[in-house]
Amino acid sequence: MPNPPRLTDRHALTLHRARARAEALFLHEAARDDAQDRLAMVNKGFTDIAVITPFPQVWQPHFPQATCIADTEVLDLDEGAHDLVIHALCLHWADDPVGQLIQCRRALRPDGLCLVLTLGGQTLHELRAALAQAETEVTGGLSPRVAPMGEIRDLGALLQRAGLALPVADSAPLTASYASPLHLMHELRAMGEGNALEGRLRHPTRRAVLLRAAEIYAREFTLPDGRVPATFEIITLTGWAPDASQPQPLRPGSAAQRLADALNTSETPLKD
Repeated sequence: MPNPPRLTDRHALTLHRARARAEALFLHEAARDDAQDRLAMVNKGFTDIAVITPFPQVWQPHFPQATCIADTEVLDLDEGAHDLVIHALCLHWADDPVGQLIQCRRALRPDGLCLVLTLGGQTLHELRAALAQAETEVTGGLSPRVAPMGEIRDLGALLQRAGLALPVADSAPLTASYASPLHLMHELRAMGEGNALEGRLRHPTRRAVLLRAAEIYAREFTLPDGRVPATFEIITLTGWAPDASQPQPLRPGSAAQRLADALNTSETPLKD
């Protein structure tokens, strides 16, 4: 079978991340803090932890016992070696997100936990809309500029496709504000989140496009205090490596009591 089209220019992504600044990694810090809060509520200890992250310096001080590995196409994970795998805010750059989760699943021992934090489809919706309108007006066309990010329903389904049990997905929007749209664009570069799409234009964006996008952004989204918002949606996925000790669904038709009786209500048959 032919190879699937490549989403990401990994060389460009590596260069962008190498230029990232520590003070701009607040999204990764938010993801790390959220992971810590969730793990504190799990009635289970973890001793063999792997964290898949492009920025180990964010995670290592808070998970000193963890092994941090890069989000390469083939993850440096040994089969059945871990009881917790955290995929930390880099799934949106994966050419094969299902393959990433399958590799995480294989690295888990039975009843091990896979915790995925990833950017969701509402991320930067303001910037995407402004850039699309500006580029259409100025050049008469569109080019890939922001990595595609999945919606929560689609991302939740990936857990089951990867063979993980008890899947749960939830979303937490985070809004930051900036002095101007151009300040936001500079911040994205400082995050290491510049355009690394394989299909991107291979020359600098025309100044007229950027200025027009800034005008549209400011016109449509300026806050009462004169700043502009930027939405970041962090979707958290949790799934467990299957194990006989986990709750199992009952066989259809095996219930010993009618639901209507349990709810103390009357049952209305549906018409044919």
